[in-house]
Amino acid sequence: MRGGNLKGAGPASGSRPLPSAFLLPGRGAAAACCPRVLASGAPSTAHGWPAVAGCEAERSARPGQGPVPPLGAGARPVAAARMPPFCHAGAVLLILLAIAMVIAAEQGGEKSCDLVGDKDKESKTEKELLKKLGPLMGARFHTDVVLGTENYTYEFRVCREVSSALAESGVVQTNGKTQKKTVIGRINETQIINGSDWILLIYKGGDSYGSHCLYEKRKALIMISCNRKARNDSFIMAWEERDKEQECFYLFEMDSSVACPPEDSHLSIGSILLITLASVIAVYIVGGFLYQRLVVGAKGMEQFPHFAFWQDLGNLVADGCDFVCRSKPRNAPAAYRGVGDDQLGEESEERDDHLLPM
Repeated sequence: MRGGNLKGAGPASGSRPLPSAFLLPGRGAAAACCPRVLASGAPSTAHGWPAVAGCEAERSARPGQGPVPPLGAGARPVAAARMPPFCHAGAVLLILLAIAMVIAAEQGGEKSCDLVGDKDKESKTEKELLKKLGPLMGARFHTDVVLGTENYTYEFRVCREVSSALAESGVVQTNGKTQKKTVIGRINETQIINGSDWILLIYKGGDSYGSHCLYEKRKALIMISCNRKARNDSFIMAWEERDKEQECFYLFEMDSSVACPPEDSHLSIGSILLITLASVIAVYIVGGFLYQRLVVGAKGMEQFPHFAFWQDLGNLVADGCDFVCRSKPRNAPAAYRGVGDDQLGEESEERDDHLLPM
């Protein structure tokens, strides 16, 4: 194919002009996003029009400033156009989407505990205990320890890496002076043991000792004790055992509610009887009130079911209490007697009329 002639564009002797979408800026995807379309040397479309071969921004020119010099033999000059705003917006959206996908992939790919042993032979009990520690996963715990003139910072995470720079690090020691970091235990060698109110999490495979314990790898033991009111600052370094030739370890302690046994929520027999009695009394009062008011047509206190019976019962109970609780006999004379007619006696029939003057 030579310049000026397009494959499938008509008779061989003539040339077919490019569609306006390729020549005018702002019309069609090709003209909008690419300032130049090569008329020759590019593969043709089904309609005989050449496909877009590429965009060269350094050779573009504003519309109305004349044609751009051809790129080579057989190239047809076309008008150039600047990239419209929707192309810029689309590029920004693609970049943001790519960043979001990278962040999600990093978070979703965070490493977790790997129990010691083959996958198909892992203990079901240990798997259940790892699920029980779920509320602590993701949290960071740290403690500072001063030993003479040296101070260390220990950082711990439950089934998560302390630092991505330290592969599989579960517990990390940082020297306060030199800032040297030492991995005490790794999450890819995890063991877990539990008791009635405690869980022991073990990280093995730490960095080797320099001059202790026959250069064996360090090991971290984290004792999680039951405390339903525990806070996240209860993590402490309790003890380091390195005077032995083997089986040296670092012991850490912390409190958490995840180590507590489930609370017993069963009701006692007494509680069940009280709830039943209260329910029967409530039904009796409400049902009797509705019956007295709607069926019998009672008003006032008469709406209370069996009002006369309960009133008499109350009087009898009061009399019983008065009879049992009073210590003074009923026939004992009163300690004080007021002046009455019996003390004054009967009026004398003798008159003093004789003392009056006649």
